[in-house]
Amino acid sequence: MSNDSKAMPTIEWEDFTRVALCAGTVVKVEEFPEARKPAWKLWVDFGPHGMRKTSAQVRALYEADDLVGRQIVGVINFAPKQVGPFMSEFLLTGFPTDEGVVVTTVERPVPNGTRMA
Repeated sequence: MSNDSKAMPTIEWEDFTRVALCAGTVVKVEEFPEARKPAWKLWVDFGPHGMRKTSAQVRALYEADDLVGRQIVGVINFAPKQVGPFMSEFLLTGFPTDEGVVVTTVERPVPNGTRMA
């Protein structure tokens, strides 16, 4: 148990299995000048789940070239979300730090679309 004063509520295994956390490879990154906070538009290949796009506020730590070819972890079963003029189709996962969001990546390659277990 953490010493954190804000205890996390427990969930059931079934709750976790409902979240489709999958590996995918970033294939394209574009500027997103319309975003309120600095962000990139990312297109990610999730293998059998298809190509999906998202808006990600990760510019503080990542240039476009840092992301292309990188295998990331995304939640692919959220409903699409309109972000300004752009439709986000998955959630890029990451960890907020004082310097910016650190993207969740895969320690060694796995097939695109592999689901976290």
